[in-house]
Amino acid sequence: MSAIALERPRARAVAVRRGLGRATLFVLVGAALWGLWEGYRWLWMRESWTWPFVVTDTAMPHLHTIFQALWDPARPGGVGPRLISILFHSALFTAKEAAAGFALGAVLGFALGCLLAHFRVLQRGFLPWVVASQTVPIVVIAPMVVVWLNPKLPTGLQDWGAVAVIAAYLTFFPVTISTIRGLHSADRRALELMRSYAANDWRILWKLRVPAALPYIFAALKISATASVVGAIIGELPSSIQDGLGGQIINYSQYYTIQPTGLWATNVIAAGLGIAFFLVVLLAEKLVVRRAPENLV
Repeated sequence: MSAIALERPRARAVAVRRGLGRATLFVLVGAALWGLWEGYRWLWMRESWTWPFVVTDTAMPHLHTIFQALWDPARPGGVGPRLISILFHSALFTAKEAAAGFALGAVLGFALGCLLAHFRVLQRGFLPWVVASQTVPIVVIAPMVVVWLNPKLPTGLQDWGAVAVIAAYLTFFPVTISTIRGLHSADRRALELMRSYAANDWRILWKLRVPAALPYIFAALKISATASVVGAIIGELPSSIQDGLGGQIINYSQYYTIQPTGLWATNVIAAGLGIAFFLVVLLAEKLVVRRAPENLV
Protein backbone atom coordinates (compact mmCIF):
# COMPACT_ATOMS: atom_id res chain seq x y z
CA MET A 1 0.00 0.00 0.00
CA SER A 2 2.86 2.37 0.75
CA ALA A 3 4.34 1.92 -2.74
CA ILE A 4 0.96 2.63 -4.32
CA ALA A 5 0.51 5.69 -2.11
CA LEU A 6 3.88 7.01 -3.24
CA GLU A 7 3.16 6.41 -6.91
CA ARG A 8 0.00 8.52 -6.92
CA PRO A 9 1.71 11.84 -6.01
CA ARG A 10 4.42 11.10 -8.55
CA ALA A 11 1.86 10.45 -11.26
CA ARG A 12 0.07 13.68 -10.37
CA ALA A 13 3.33 15.62 -10.46
CA VAL A 14 4.15 14.19 -13.88
CA ALA A 15 0.66 15.09 -15.12
CA VAL A 16 1.04 18.66 -13.79
CA ARG A 17 4.43 19.05 -15.47
CA ARG A 18 3.03 17.78 -18.76
CA GLY A 19 0.10 20.16 -18.50
CA LEU A 20 2.38 23.12 -17.80
CA GLY A 21 4.65 22.12 -20.66
CA ARG A 22 1.75 21.93 -23.09
CA ALA A 23 0.36 25.26 -21.89
CA THR A 24 3.77 26.88 -22.30
CA LEU A 25 4.16 25.42 -25.77
CA PHE A 26 0.69 26.67 -26.71
CA VAL A 27 1.54 30.19 -25.57
CA LEU A 28 4.89 30.16 -27.40
CA VAL A 29 3.33 28.96 -30.64
CA GLY A 30 0.58 31.57 -30.32
CA ALA A 31 3.17 34.30 -29.78
CA ALA A 32 5.16 33.07 -32.80
CA LEU A 33 2.05 33.12 -35.01
CA TRP A 34 1.19 36.61 -33.73
CA GLY A 35 4.68 37.83 -34.59
CA LEU A 36 4.52 36.16 -38.00
CA TRP A 37 1.21 37.89 -38.76
CA GLU A 38 2.44 41.32 -37.70
CA GLY A 39 5.84 40.85 -39.37
CA TYR A 40 4.23 39.79 -42.65
CA ARG A 41 1.88 42.76 -42.47
CA TRP A 42 4.66 45.25 -41.71
CA LEU A 43 7.01 43.96 -44.43
CA TRP A 44 4.39 43.83 -47.19
CA MET A 45 3.11 47.33 -46.40
CA ARG A 46 6.63 48.74 -46.12
CA GLU A 47 7.79 47.29 -49.44
CA SER A 48 4.40 47.82 -51.17
CA TRP A 49 4.33 44.21 -52.36
CA THR A 50 1.11 43.10 -54.03
CA TRP A 51 1.56 39.32 -54.19
CA PRO A 52 -0.41 37.26 -53.26
CA PHE A 53 -2.66 40.17 -52.26
CA VAL A 54 -2.39 43.82 -51.34
CA VAL A 55 -1.94 44.17 -47.58
CA THR A 56 -3.97 47.01 -46.08
CA ASP A 57 -5.68 47.75 -42.77
CA THR A 58 -8.87 46.38 -44.32
CA ALA A 59 -7.46 43.20 -45.84
CA MET A 60 -5.17 42.38 -42.90
CA PRO A 61 -5.81 44.43 -39.75
CA HIS A 62 -3.68 44.32 -36.63
CA LEU A 63 -4.44 41.33 -34.41
CA HIS A 64 -4.76 43.53 -31.35
CA THR A 65 -7.47 45.60 -33.09
CA ILE A 66 -9.38 42.40 -33.88
CA PHE A 67 -9.37 41.27 -30.25
CA GLN A 68 -10.06 44.81 -29.07
CA ALA A 69 -13.16 44.88 -31.28
CA LEU A 70 -14.62 42.05 -29.22
CA TRP A 71 -14.87 44.39 -26.22
CA ASP A 72 -16.17 47.39 -28.13
CA PRO A 73 -19.89 48.14 -28.56
CA ALA A 74 -21.35 46.26 -31.50
CA ARG A 75 -23.21 49.29 -32.86
CA PRO A 76 -21.60 52.45 -34.22
CA GLY A 77 -21.53 55.38 -31.86
CA GLY A 78 -20.51 53.39 -28.79
CA VAL A 79 -24.01 52.20 -27.90
CA GLY A 80 -25.47 48.77 -27.42
CA PRO A 81 -23.98 45.57 -25.97
CA ARG A 82 -20.39 44.54 -26.49
CA LEU A 83 -19.58 42.56 -29.60
CA ILE A 84 -18.31 39.61 -27.59
CA SER A 85 -21.68 39.35 -25.82
CA ILE A 86 -23.54 39.14 -29.14
CA LEU A 87 -21.08 36.67 -30.63
CA PHE A 88 -21.13 34.53 -27.47
CA HIS A 89 -24.90 34.05 -27.68
CA SER A 90 -24.61 33.40 -31.43
CA ALA A 91 -21.91 30.81 -30.74
CA LEU A 92 -24.16 29.06 -28.22
CA PHE A 93 -26.93 28.83 -30.83
CA THR A 94 -24.55 27.46 -33.46
CA ALA A 95 -23.08 25.08 -30.87
CA LYS A 96 -26.56 23.64 -30.30
CA GLU A 97 -26.96 22.95 -34.00
CA ALA A 98 -23.43 21.56 -34.37
CA ALA A 99 -23.73 19.33 -31.28
CA ALA A 100 -27.01 17.84 -32.48
CA GLY A 101 -25.58 17.27 -35.95
CA PHE A 102 -22.35 15.84 -34.54
CA ALA A 103 -24.22 13.37 -32.35
CA LEU A 104 -26.53 12.34 -35.19
CA GLY A 105 -23.71 11.98 -37.70
CA ALA A 106 -21.49 10.07 -35.26
CA VAL A 107 -24.22 7.54 -34.45
CA LEU A 108 -25.20 7.07 -38.10
CA GLY A 109 -21.56 6.85 -39.18
CA PHE A 110 -20.73 4.27 -36.53
CA ALA A 111 -23.81 2.17 -37.32
CA LEU A 112 -23.14 2.33 -41.05
CA GLY A 113 -19.49 1.47 -40.51
CA CYS A 114 -20.39 -1.59 -38.43
CA LEU A 115 -22.88 -2.71 -41.08
CA LEU A 116 -20.48 -2.31 -43.99
CA ALA A 117 -17.60 -3.90 -42.07
CA HIS A 118 -19.72 -6.98 -41.30
CA PHE A 119 -21.15 -7.47 -44.78
CA ARG A 120 -18.41 -7.21 -47.39
CA VAL A 121 -20.94 -7.32 -50.24
CA LEU A 122 -22.68 -4.19 -48.91
CA GLN A 123 -19.30 -2.53 -48.41
CA ARG A 124 -18.29 -3.08 -52.04
CA GLY A 125 -21.69 -1.87 -53.24
CA PHE A 126 -22.41 1.11 -50.97
CA LEU A 127 -19.00 2.47 -50.04
CA PRO A 128 -18.40 4.12 -53.44
CA TRP A 129 -21.72 5.93 -53.07
CA VAL A 130 -20.81 7.03 -49.56
CA VAL A 131 -17.60 8.50 -50.95
CA ALA A 132 -19.48 10.12 -53.85
CA SER A 133 -21.85 11.82 -51.41
CA GLN A 134 -18.97 13.88 -50.06
CA THR A 135 -17.96 15.19 -53.48
CA VAL A 136 -21.11 17.33 -53.73
CA PRO A 137 -20.40 20.85 -52.37
CA ILE A 138 -22.13 21.52 -49.07
CA VAL A 139 -23.39 24.89 -50.37
CA VAL A 140 -25.43 22.93 -52.93
CA ILE A 141 -26.79 20.41 -50.42
CA ALA A 142 -27.69 22.93 -47.72
CA PRO A 143 -30.57 24.74 -49.51
CA MET A 144 -32.06 21.41 -50.62
CA VAL A 145 -32.03 20.02 -47.07
CA VAL A 146 -33.67 23.17 -45.72
CA VAL A 147 -36.43 23.11 -48.36
CA TRP A 148 -37.07 19.37 -47.90
CA LEU A 149 -36.98 19.10 -44.12
CA ASN A 150 -38.34 22.36 -42.73
CA PRO A 151 -42.02 21.65 -43.57
CA LYS A 152 -41.76 18.17 -42.02
CA LEU A 153 -40.09 19.16 -38.76
CA PRO A 154 -41.97 20.06 -35.56
CA THR A 155 -42.31 23.75 -34.79
CA GLY A 156 -39.51 23.75 -32.23
CA LEU A 157 -37.06 22.08 -34.63
CA GLN A 158 -37.76 24.02 -37.79
CA ASP A 159 -34.79 25.79 -39.36
CA TRP A 160 -32.17 24.78 -36.79
CA GLY A 161 -33.15 21.09 -37.06
CA ALA A 162 -32.41 21.18 -40.78
CA VAL A 163 -29.08 22.86 -40.01
CA ALA A 164 -28.25 20.01 -37.61
CA VAL A 165 -28.87 17.53 -40.43
CA ILE A 166 -26.45 19.48 -42.63
CA ALA A 167 -23.83 19.28 -39.87
CA ALA A 168 -24.49 15.54 -39.61
CA TYR A 169 -23.88 15.24 -43.34
CA LEU A 170 -20.30 16.42 -42.86
CA THR A 171 -19.85 14.31 -39.73
CA PHE A 172 -20.89 10.80 -40.72
CA PHE A 173 -18.36 10.21 -43.52
CA PRO A 174 -15.09 10.27 -41.51
CA VAL A 175 -16.71 8.19 -38.78
CA THR A 176 -17.95 5.60 -41.28
CA ILE A 177 -14.60 5.16 -43.01
CA SER A 178 -12.60 5.05 -39.75
CA THR A 179 -15.05 2.62 -38.15
CA ILE A 180 -14.66 0.20 -41.06
CA ARG A 181 -10.88 0.50 -40.89
CA GLY A 182 -10.83 0.12 -37.12
CA LEU A 183 -13.11 -2.91 -36.99
CA HIS A 184 -10.88 -4.67 -39.51
CA SER A 185 -7.77 -3.91 -37.41
CA ALA A 186 -8.62 -6.43 -34.67
CA ASP A 187 -5.92 -9.00 -33.93
CA ARG A 188 -6.56 -12.11 -35.99
CA ARG A 189 -5.24 -14.38 -33.25
CA ALA A 190 -7.67 -12.89 -30.73
CA LEU A 191 -10.43 -13.22 -33.30
CA GLU A 192 -9.66 -16.91 -33.87
CA LEU A 193 -9.48 -17.47 -30.10
CA MET A 194 -12.94 -15.98 -29.53
CA ARG A 195 -14.36 -18.06 -32.36
CA SER A 196 -12.81 -21.18 -30.86
CA TYR A 197 -14.85 -20.44 -27.73
CA ALA A 198 -17.99 -20.25 -29.90
CA ALA A 199 -18.44 -16.48 -29.43
CA ASN A 200 -21.12 -15.07 -31.70
CA ASP A 201 -20.63 -12.10 -34.00
CA TRP A 202 -22.31 -9.69 -31.60
CA ARG A 203 -19.98 -10.59 -28.72
CA ILE A 204 -16.94 -10.44 -31.00
CA LEU A 205 -18.03 -6.98 -32.17
CA TRP A 206 -18.34 -5.43 -28.70
CA LYS A 207 -15.62 -7.37 -26.89
CA LEU A 208 -12.91 -7.30 -29.55
CA ARG A 209 -13.59 -5.26 -32.69
CA VAL A 210 -14.98 -2.08 -31.12
CA PRO A 211 -12.17 -1.73 -28.50
CA ALA A 212 -9.63 -2.22 -31.29
CA ALA A 213 -11.39 0.42 -33.39
CA LEU A 214 -11.54 3.10 -30.66
CA PRO A 215 -8.33 4.94 -31.73
CA TYR A 216 -9.59 5.07 -35.32
CA ILE A 217 -13.06 6.20 -34.28
CA PHE A 218 -11.81 8.98 -32.04
CA ALA A 219 -9.43 10.19 -34.75
CA ALA A 220 -12.47 10.54 -37.02
CA LEU A 221 -14.53 12.19 -34.28
CA LYS A 222 -11.86 14.90 -33.88
CA ILE A 223 -12.17 15.70 -37.57
CA SER A 224 -15.96 15.50 -37.49
CA ALA A 225 -16.21 17.75 -34.43
CA THR A 226 -14.74 20.72 -36.27
CA ALA A 227 -16.55 19.78 -39.49
CA SER A 228 -19.89 19.86 -37.67
CA VAL A 229 -19.26 23.49 -36.69
CA VAL A 230 -18.46 24.36 -40.31
CA GLY A 231 -21.58 22.53 -41.49
CA ALA A 232 -23.76 24.36 -38.97
CA ILE A 233 -22.44 27.77 -39.99
CA ILE A 234 -22.88 27.03 -43.69
CA GLY A 235 -26.33 25.56 -43.07
CA GLU A 236 -27.48 28.76 -41.39
CA LEU A 237 -26.99 30.76 -44.58
CA PRO A 238 -29.84 29.31 -46.72
CA SER A 239 -32.00 28.96 -43.60
CA SER A 240 -31.89 32.73 -43.04
CA ILE A 241 -31.08 32.09 -39.37
CA GLN A 242 -29.87 35.31 -37.74
CA ASP A 243 -29.29 33.89 -34.26
CA GLY A 244 -26.13 31.93 -35.13
CA LEU A 245 -22.62 32.72 -36.27
CA GLY A 246 -23.63 32.29 -39.90
CA GLY A 247 -26.03 35.22 -39.61
CA GLN A 248 -23.36 37.32 -37.92
CA ILE A 249 -20.89 36.53 -40.70
CA ILE A 250 -23.39 37.74 -43.32
CA ASN A 251 -24.14 40.81 -41.23
CA TYR A 252 -20.54 41.92 -40.73
CA SER A 253 -19.47 41.01 -44.25
CA GLN A 254 -21.76 43.82 -45.46
CA TYR A 255 -19.71 46.32 -43.45
CA TYR A 256 -16.32 44.79 -44.15
CA THR A 257 -14.96 47.71 -46.14
CA ILE A 258 -15.64 50.21 -43.35
CA GLN A 259 -15.39 47.91 -40.29
CA PRO A 260 -13.32 44.80 -41.09
CA THR A 261 -12.64 43.92 -37.46
CA GLY A 262 -16.24 42.82 -36.90
CA LEU A 263 -15.96 40.03 -39.46
CA TRP A 264 -12.50 39.03 -38.25
CA ALA A 265 -13.74 38.90 -34.66
CA THR A 266 -16.64 36.67 -35.74
CA ASN A 267 -14.17 34.34 -37.41
CA VAL A 268 -12.12 34.21 -34.20
CA ILE A 269 -15.19 33.15 -32.20
CA ALA A 270 -16.09 30.54 -34.83
CA ALA A 271 -12.56 29.14 -34.67
CA GLY A 272 -12.76 29.08 -30.88
CA LEU A 273 -16.03 27.11 -31.08
CA GLY A 274 -14.39 24.54 -33.35
CA ILE A 275 -11.44 24.23 -30.96
CA ALA A 276 -13.84 23.74 -28.04
CA PHE A 277 -15.57 20.88 -29.86
CA PHE A 278 -12.19 19.31 -30.62
CA LEU A 279 -11.10 19.55 -26.97
CA VAL A 280 -14.32 17.92 -25.76
CA VAL A 281 -13.70 14.94 -28.05
CA LEU A 282 -10.06 14.83 -26.96
CA LEU A 283 -11.10 14.69 -23.31
CA ALA A 284 -13.63 11.95 -24.06
CA GLU A 285 -10.93 9.99 -25.86
CA LYS A 286 -8.61 10.16 -22.86
CA LEU A 287 -11.36 8.98 -20.54
CA VAL A 288 -12.66 6.17 -22.75
CA VAL A 289 -9.41 4.82 -24.18
CA ARG A 290 -7.70 4.97 -20.78
CA ARG A 291 -10.46 2.79 -19.33
CA ALA A 292 -10.31 0.30 -22.20
CA PRO A 293 -9.54 -3.24 -20.97
CA GLU A 294 -6.13 -3.38 -22.65
CA ASN A 295 -5.04 -0.23 -20.78
CA LEU A 296 -6.17 -1.38 -17.35
CA VAL A 297 -3.63 -4.16 -17.05
